[in-house]
Amino acid sequence: MHNKRDEKAVVLLSGGLDSATVAAIAKDEGYDIYALTFLYGQMHSIEIESAKKIAAFLDVENHMIIELPLGSFANSSLTGVGKIPMGRNMNEISSGIPSTYVPGRNIIFLSYAVSYAESIGANNVFIGVNSIDFSGYPDCRQEFIDAFQKAVDTGTKAGVEGKKGIRIRAPLINLSKREIIEKGLSLNLDYSLTHSCYSPKENGMPCGKCDSCIIRSNAFKEIGIDDPLIMLFS
Repeated sequence: MHNKRDEKAVVLLSGGLDSATVAAIAKDEGYDIYALTFLYGQMHSIEIESAKKIAAFLDVENHMIIELPLGSFANSSLTGVGKIPMGRNMNEISSGIPSTYVPGRNIIFLSYAVSYAESIGANNVFIGVNSIDFSGYPDCRQEFIDAFQKAVDTGTKAGVEGKKGIRIRAPLINLSKREIIEKGLSLNLDYSLTHSCYSPKENGMPCGKCDSCIIRSNAFKEIGIDDPLIMLFS
């Protein structure tokens, strides 16, 4: 790990592979991590338990879990509206916006994160969005991050008066899933603590058929190693 900065960073921590890697990167850069996890009406709470495990593993300064009523109006198959796509190939996964898209999710999450960051004097907000191996979400693209950064620069006291402002950090945005995993492994991140499945079984075992499972599985196969999470159920 790098020398401690004595600076705070807010990290959006979902419990998934990408957000865990981003948290590990922030930790490696020497930041004190203030993690935010959201309950937004998703169908299962396994990813929340994973977020708790990751927060403990990385010894974050504070881990806040916030409940939002998105499930009552944000129609998505992740919140129980419609079916989660299964068994699609990579071409199908990367074409169009799937039913697992949650309307405005990252806009809302980042708004909370920026408010939290400004309140505690943090100049960096980390988010694990990725525009390479992703499922077509519009709020995972560089254009979105750039637009949100402009909103932060013009709509916060830190942005208007502060010397540093608040920077939205998306270090994974141009990395493939394989590159993301390799980065995390180089930082000794334990991926058995993460959870990516959209439709896990009651015991937490990934379905292996949803878009997220397929992307994750392909990436570990490319590296030539077994997914440590899957190994737990072998």
